[in-house]
Amino acid sequence: MIHWSHLTSPELGQHIDANSLALLVLGAIEQHGPHLPLATDLIIGEGLRDAAVQRVGEDVSVFALPSLALGASQEHSAMPGTLSLPPELVGRVIESVGESLSTAGLQRLVLLNAHGGNHAAIDSAALNVRRACGMLVVKANYMRLPTPDDILDARELREGLHGGQAETAMMLHLAPELVRQDRLSDFSLRPGAADEHGLFGPAGRAAWAWMAEDLNFEGVVGRADRATAGDGEKLIAHYGEQLARVIEHSARMPWPIDA
Repeated sequence: MIHWSHLTSPELGQHIDANSLALLVLGAIEQHGPHLPLATDLIIGEGLRDAAVQRVGEDVSVFALPSLALGASQEHSAMPGTLSLPPELVGRVIESVGESLSTAGLQRLVLLNAHGGNHAAIDSAALNVRRACGMLVVKANYMRLPTPDDILDARELREGLHGGQAETAMMLHLAPELVRQDRLSDFSLRPGAADEHGLFGPAGRAAWAWMAEDLNFEGVVGRADRATAGDGEKLIAHYGEQLARVIEHSARMPWPIDA
């Protein structure tokens, strides 16, 4: 992994070839209840980036861009500490980064997203960069990847979408000193907010628009009390392996299509 910001401008051109790709972590600075720090999504995103790149073949040239720490977090705006950008501004920043990468000669960009509120901005911006710059833009939202079979139960998979068992476990592995372990709890979803089939709910197939306080009065939901550092290590490795495969395919896919 080559850190983009560590190179000089002349050095950059010496490292770029047709299969080089840029990797951009998109996080958020937002409330994560009484037990997790505001930078949880950013820390997890960068942890997943590092785990993924360690598993990528040596023939793949990956440029790690400076992470976008602030995201679209309007669903958490009522809670102190949240720093939110409008989704359209997040999208425009992604587009501007894509334009700069294209000017530098890069034609492949992987967006590694660790915050659900960024989804809409990423979808729109990725297509705009493809259309305007002709780039391959890959939307790698880790929370949409297959989950391990042996860590999260059906309820947690359905309801634990913010500050729950998975995020807490990964933080216990990545930055245990930042987790307020005396505040871990079962942050239950409000009664009636979801069905047991995953059809209706805040993250269901038919999802309803929510503010964090609609889920639980503490702004988080899920079994944070079940989280362990060991499970967090397994989750980082699990998602890191999948993201590594995404990065490798992104670098090796023939591009442009008509080439």
